[in-house]
Amino acid sequence: MTTQNVPQKVSLLERIQSASGGREILDPATGEVVGRAPEATEKDLDAAVARAKAAQPGWAARSDDDRAGLLNAAAEAIEAHAEELAVLLSREQGKPLNGPNARFEVGACVAWLRATASFPMDPEVIVDDESGRAELHHRPLGVIGAIGPWNWPMMISIWQIAPSLRMGNTVVIKPSGYTPLSVLGLVDVLNTVLDADVLIAVPGRGDIGDRLTRHPDIAKIMFTGSTPTGKKIIAAASETVKRLTMELGGNDAGIVLDDADPAAIAEDLFWGAFINTGQTCAAMKRLYVPDALYDQVCQALVEVAQQMPMGVGLEEANVLGPVQNRAQWEIVDRLVTAAKESGARILLGGDPDPQVVAGRGGHFYPTTLVADIDPDNPLVVEEQFGPVLPIIRYTDLDQAITDANSLEVGLGSSVWSSDLGRARAVAAQLEAGTTWINKHGAVDPRVPFGGAKESGFGLEFGTHGLREVSQPHVISW
Repeated sequence: MTTQNVPQKVSLLERIQSASGGREILDPATGEVVGRAPEATEKDLDAAVARAKAAQPGWAARSDDDRAGLLNAAAEAIEAHAEELAVLLSREQGKPLNGPNARFEVGACVAWLRATASFPMDPEVIVDDESGRAELHHRPLGVIGAIGPWNWPMMISIWQIAPSLRMGNTVVIKPSGYTPLSVLGLVDVLNTVLDADVLIAVPGRGDIGDRLTRHPDIAKIMFTGSTPTGKKIIAAASETVKRLTMELGGNDAGIVLDDADPAAIAEDLFWGAFINTGQTCAAMKRLYVPDALYDQVCQALVEVAQQMPMGVGLEEANVLGPVQNRAQWEIVDRLVTAAKESGARILLGGDPDPQVVAGRGGHFYPTTLVADIDPDNPLVVEEQFGPVLPIIRYTDLDQAITDANSLEVGLGSSVWSSDLGRARAVAAQLEAGTTWINKHGAVDPRVPFGGAKESGFGLEFGTHGLREVSQPHVISW
């Protein structure tokens, strides 16, 4: 029997990567080549925007039920390719398959698509009395430009794609240069069920993102990334008065109150800080602990951290992975080194492998807990975005709240207490888009999410997120 004429199954990676040329993408855990990412030109981007613009009226003409149904079909398509997507994500981003990592992220894509398909979006009656009637409707904006990050490339892409499509917009998405293959793979799967040209991925360098931001046929930019880059996008988008949703950097504070149970909260504290190996905008980046509980909380965190294996993501036992890229690794190392030189006490970690320090091997930085650190230390006031948590001792709660609010960012925050009333009173004083109680970073597709201060503006998720990708239109008679 011959198999010569039997069609061979083409893998997802084979479909999306550049057949020749392009740019090598390396596994941050091993240094091995994952694949070759295509590199679009500005001409390619212009063509993609033109196709998305041409497709948009037909997509908007579909009924809302039709579009919601296709989002559910897209969720089913992701489920059918879930393991292939998770492996690609783990190899390119570095996050392990298990724990709140690659398989979790792919599952979140499914959950967000289904939730976004379910939200009601009926016209809102504003006035209905003897003077007349006024209704608020929400129309599509047109073509949405989405620019995503490298830390949660698939999930955050869905946060941008799902509401945009549900509201009748089309989307041109530019992935991070660090993780383009993950987004190309995701888009490839979505496009097995979506109408042609309603979703187009255009991978490339910074000039592609800049052109997308300035393009006259892009109605809105959705961006998740650093505050400095966000400021550049805001300035560029002003040229055409684009609508914007900006989810920017954070340096989230957690405050433990003196009635908390250290043993009971330790694991949740750990994952609040170390989810995705600390590479999450809304991860807890600094923890304020009262003197009365300080040693207990520190010890409980060390005990939890010691149980969390770090290593290559495809090895099933691991739940922590490498820092995704060398530039970010060096930021983490610089901040920990500064903390050690200032006299802070290293409870765990802080000693990267000399081979990694020399730039060889994977970008691993050991799980690091830092105690007895000044509130104004660079590791506290700068966002480390890696597997490091500074633990700041406090004696006065009001001062801890002041310190938590002292930075120019305010994405998330948390309060940890056995007394819900006390926790809510403290939460009300924190300057952040979200304050969690006895948890941190627990986003929900039904609950609006966005930043305060220089952590950005605009809301995602739920009906609020749908409104953000629409044009309000009042009809009054």
